[in-house]
Amino acid sequence: MSTMFSIERQALILELLDEFGKVDVKELAAKFSTSNETIRRDLRELEGSGILKRTHGGAVIIPGNRSEGYEYPLLARGIQRFEEKQIICRTAATLLEDGDTIFLDNSSTTMSLIRFVPPDIKITVVTNSIKIMLEASKFNKQNIVVIGIGGVLNQKNYSLTGMFSLDFAKNFFPDKAFMSCRGVDEKSGMTDASILEIEVKRLMLTRSKQFILLADYSKFGLIGPVFMGDLSDVDCVITDSKADPDKLRIFDLNQTRILQAT
Repeated sequence: MSTMFSIERQALILELLDEFGKVDVKELAAKFSTSNETIRRDLRELEGSGILKRTHGGAVIIPGNRSEGYEYPLLARGIQRFEEKQIICRTAATLLEDGDTIFLDNSSTTMSLIRFVPPDIKITVVTNSIKIMLEASKFNKQNIVVIGIGGVLNQKNYSLTGMFSLDFAKNFFPDKAFMSCRGVDEKSGMTDASILEIEVKRLMLTRSKQFILLADYSKFGLIGPVFMGDLSDVDCVITDSKADPDKLRIFDLNQTRILQAT
C-alpha cells in the first residue's frame, strides 16, 4: 500500500474497529506498510477521542460504541470518509453568492466548507460549531464574517447548545443553510444523532431561503434516533460519486436538485 496520511490510516482503522471490534498493531503496520510506532501513535490519538481502549499489542472498541444510533465524537467523525467530505464541501462552495448569509451546522461534513469559500465573494456565516469558528480563524479569510451562536458547551461535539443557542438563532433568516445528518431514508426522512442540537437545526432548516443537504454515500438508507426534517424540505442535495443512484431517487418526487461531486 502506498504511503498515506495519518488521517487516512485512522479512518481505515475506525472502519476495521467497526467491523471487528478490535485491531492488532503488527497487522495494521503490515497492512499500511508503516512502523509499529506509527500505528501506536494513531491508536493513542484515537484513544484520546474516546473511541477505543488500547490493549497490549492493539486496541479494542469501547463497549457501547457499536450500538445502533451511537455517533463518534466530532473530530473522529471528521476523519471518516474524509476525501468524500472534502469533495462535497468544494462543490457546496460553488453555490455561494456574494453577500450571502449562510448557516453551517456542527456536522463533520460541513467543517471544511470555510476553506473552499472563493476569495472574491463576501459572506456571513452563522454557526454553533466551535470547529468551524476555529477553521475561520485558521484560514483568516477577510471576506468571511463569522457569527457564533452562543450556548452551553458540548465537549464531545465541539458545539454550543441549549435554549440560549435556540433563542439567539431566532434572530437569523439565512439565504442558505448547509447541513448534514445521521441518516437519509425514504420513510423516515432526515434523522440525526444528537437531541442537543436538533432544535437549532430544525429552526435554520425552516428559516433559510434554501436548504442544502450535504450527505456522503454512507448516509443513505440509515435512520438516526432523532427526526430532523422531511425530504420535501431539501432544495438541493450534494453527495459523492459513490452514492447509489437508486437511493437518490427518493428525491425525485419533490424535484430536488441533486449534485454528485467528483
